[in-house]
Amino acid sequence: MKMKHSLLALSVAVTGFSPVLHASEPFDLQTLVNAAKQEPAITIYAPTGKIVQQARDFTKKYGVKAVGIKAKAPNIIEIISRESQANNVKADVALIEDAPAAQVQLLDKGYVKSWVPGDMTKDIRHQYQQPLTVVLAPNVWSYNTAQYDKCPITNIWQLTEPKWKHKIAMQDPLIKPLYSDSFNQMATHYDKQMADAYQKLYGKPLKTDESSATAEFVKRLAQNGPLLTKSDGDAAQAIGAPDVKDSFVGLISTAKYRENKHGMKLGICHDMTPFIGVSYPTIGVITTKTNSPNASKLFIHYLMTSEGIKLQGIDGKMSTNVKVPLPKEEASGIEQYRDELMKYQTGTSVSDWQSRQDWMDLWSMNYQR
Repeated sequence: MKMKHSLLALSVAVTGFSPVLHASEPFDLQTLVNAAKQEPAITIYAPTGKIVQQARDFTKKYGVKAVGIKAKAPNIIEIISRESQANNVKADVALIEDAPAAQVQLLDKGYVKSWVPGDMTKDIRHQYQQPLTVVLAPNVWSYNTAQYDKCPITNIWQLTEPKWKHKIAMQDPLIKPLYSDSFNQMATHYDKQMADAYQKLYGKPLKTDESSATAEFVKRLAQNGPLLTKSDGDAAQAIGAPDVKDSFVGLISTAKYRENKHGMKLGICHDMTPFIGVSYPTIGVITTKTNSPNASKLFIHYLMTSEGIKLQGIDGKMSTNVKVPLPKEEASGIEQYRDELMKYQTGTSVSDWQSRQDWMDLWSMNYQR
């Protein structure tokens, strides 16, 4: 058996691909585990510091050495690109919270590849398999529960009304791709819902010179002068601080709802038309030239289980594996409202990348302090 594993490891080292991935061979977790144990330690990059503990837990579970490193998407993409070009690959797995950039700068160039665990293909929706989306991070419209019995916003177009001028908190769209990408997704896939929401609120069709109902919304939102912050934490503070005097609503990550245990007063604007927020994807990729393809795939498999993703699930990040619910410890309660989120379609992420500057320009030209 030892010789068999040695030959397997040699085969992987020479070809860069794992024999267990052959399309004609059925997926077997134990075979993958055995192969992974013959390979060098793996390095995983992710946008959350929790990846450090996730890697440790993975090592403890399988006896396969893994090291997790926190890094932002631009840094991860730069590291993988340079290592691949230099033919000196140290990174093995990456979780990237910027699907458009990852698609254009890594996947399309062949620096990384996507892999979906064979025993989970029926449990992961097809739209999240090309490339594999590990989690969807909810960013929700929120309000201060100490100031209101329920969210004062029931329709997204209310955010463009004079009442909410300078009373909306959110991260700056010029430094947070989440917003420009979400605008493009909205225009591409959900523009009718935006137009219908306008008619539902005002009783008449939307008239606009812009290219879409979404573009008109973005223009009007910018003209309403939101408070733009550099971090999600600052936006959450403006919305949900217990002693805040101004009545703010805003768009923030569900991860910030953990602060409710420490006195914050954040509530989700559920039942908001047409969406209560967006679910932004974090994709999982494996470097093409990794020396540990089996260990890398085993880590991806681990992340797609309840045990493997729990630490991120506590922040409200939702696994794309339908058999993996959010942990009971999750603070926002987004599980019961997940169907009210705008669903990101990774199949058009290249369009999001190509349109980023256009959406940023539209915002910049109309933003009023």
